[in-house]
Amino acid sequence: MKRVTGIGGIFFKCRNPKAINQWYKTHLGFDTTPYGTSFEWRDITDSTKRGLTQWNPFPEDTKYFEPSEKDFMINYRVEDLEQLVEVLRKENVTILDHIETFDYGKFVHILDPEGNKIQLWEPKD
Repeated sequence: MKRVTGIGGIFFKCRNPKAINQWYKTHLGFDTTPYGTSFEWRDITDSTKRGLTQWNPFPEDTKYFEPSEKDFMINYRVEDLEQLVEVLRKENVTILDHIETFDYGKFVHILDPEGNKIQLWEPKD
């Protein structure tokens, strides 16, 4: 079973997300919205398959990264989230919530041994 297949997103805390979005738009050419930006790419083994990696600044007082005290969270793409969560449970990995399903995929959050919150995402590309 494949576990992580790529990076789905990079999320970080900042004092002023609106200003940070504008700075990255002005100086690095990011096509930002209030939700950051998405980078589209193609699968290396099948160029007809496309994927997205999300980049998003959050307000520094966000509670979304809790229980982690870190200023960042990484989203990893996975192929079969339900199967992976079963395996991670057996390996005593801390699963923070239940799998949620949206139009664009399934999500769950886990913690690594240093308290970094990780978002796992099974996308619907």
